[in-house]
Formats: sequence, structure tokens, C-alpha cells
Amino acid sequence: METSIRYGGDTKALRIHAKEKFPIDSKTHMLVRGELDTRIGAPSYVSAVIRHFYPDLAASLGVGLQYDRHEKLRYTVRGKKTFPVTNDGLLTFNVKGQCDVDKEFRERKSRGAAELSWSIFNFQRDQDVRIKVGYEVFDKCSISANQRKQLDPQC
Repeated sequence: METSIRYGGDTKALRIHAKEKFPIDSKTHMLVRGELDTRIGAPSYVSAVIRHFYPDLAASLGVGLQYDRHEKLRYTVRGKKTFPVTNDGLLTFNVKGQCDVDKEFRERKSRGAAELSWSIFNFQRDQDVRIKVGYEVFDKCSISANQRKQLDPQC
């Protein structure tokens, strides 16, 4: 299980994030994530995504469900492409994208991110560390069912 402590985003509270991967086959796994908001003392996010990896492309694609305390249940599709910066692959540049849709398929939200990721193996005995720095684009454009009929949605 991977854990992290996060701060920022839509809340100014410290959040504890955990994820676990359950293998399905050599290139596919189910990823379960959860997040605890320490300000309210309750889960703020839970998701389950089946991800398939394409090693020749250094990319992955996932589909699944997510639940958060603000928007309830949503369907999600996400993709990630990795570009190695160093020959050993410990420093990478990642491009990620995600599209969520509500359970009635009326509202779609897209977002993306670009990040540098540095993996440090055996930072301490049997503990790896990954440091990520990047930029995430959130909610820059949200298209509802009524706006899809227009050629120029308001962003």
C-alpha cells in the first residue's frame, strides 16, 4: 500500500491519501484509492479504477468509478504517458489526463497535469520515496448537457 500526505487543492486541510493495487494480469490491475480529510475526520474521496499498461508506449489507460463528498458518484477515464528524463528512469516527465462524467451522463469535467517525478529507492531501509513537482489544471471548463448543444461552451 502506498500512502502520502497532501495539502492544498479544493480544501486547505491536510489529507491522508492511500492506494492499493490488486493485480488482474501482468499488464492490468485494479487500483483502489481513498483519502481522509483531517479537518472533518471523514473520507473525502474513494475510487476504484481498472488500469491497463502499455509498456511499449510507457503509457496507461484506466476506467472506473469514483465517489467524493461534493459530487457523489462519477464515472472516470484516465490516461498517463511517461517520458524518461534520465537513462535509469528514476527521473521522469509525466503527462496525465482525466475525464469524469456524472452518473446521468449530463456533466463532464476534464483535467490534466504535467509533472516531474523523482523516485528514490531505499531512501530508508525498505522504504522508497517519490517526489513530484508539477502543475494541475482543475475545472477550467465544465460542460453540462445543455451546453453540449452549443458550439462554444462557456469556460
